[in-house]
Parts: sequence; C-alpha cells; structure tokens
Amino acid sequence: MSNRRDELINLTHQFVDAFNRMSLDDVVAFFAEDGIYEDSTGGTHVGHDAIRTAFEPLVGGSRGKIRFDGEDVFIEADSGKVLASWRLNIDKDGETSVIRGIDILEFEADKLKKKMAYMKVDKPHLENT
Repeated sequence: MSNRRDELINLTHQFVDAFNRMSLDDVVAFFAEDGIYEDSTGGTHVGHDAIRTAFEPLVGGSRGKIRFDGEDVFIEADSGKVLASWRLNIDKDGETSVIRGIDILEFEADKLKKKMAYMKVDKPHLENT
C-alpha cells in the first residue's frame, strides 16, 4: 500500500469481509493475541478465546445470515485508528432486521489491538459508575 491511510482502509474492508463471509476464524485472526473487543453492551473480551466466544453467536449463524454494509469511514493514520459506521442486516427465517452502529478500530501494524462497538438501540445502556 502506498501509505498507512490506504492500508487501514484495506484492513477495515478485509475485516468487514470476514464478517460477511461469516468466517469466525478469519474474524478472530484479525485481532492481536492480546486484542480487546468491547461489545456494545459493555462487555470486555480479551484474547482470541474470549473474542471467539463473544462473536460466535453472530458470526456462527445462530442469529441468522449477516451482512455489514459500510457507510462512512474516518481514518487517523498516525494513531492507527479507524471510525467506521455501518448497517448490519440480519436475515433469519426470511425476516430481515437492520441495526446501525459505529466501530472504533485501533490497529497496530496489521492486527487489531482494540475494537469498540456502539449500536443504536431502543433504550440506552447505562454504565455503573
């Protein structure tokens, strides 16, 4: 790739493609061994085993066929950070539902150090402080 910005865009597209192919192995492989996934409900999952367990219901197909459609992507190349908005289409038993959200992805070289997921929901999730 000609520069870090292009590389981050390409990595983000490959990561989304792994979800759309519903390849749990490929999704997990994008993360560093000590990678962190913060899910949209406040859970934190550290390392490949925990990340695999967290993504298995969605990527494993028990919730239906999934497809992420990218919307906007913002890149901070110097820090390796990507903010990507998306629409998640879930097709289960002929019924399609759509969820909108944003991911903040933090890459170190070509591996995800951290993924923070945020979704639009009917009611807010309040953190305990």
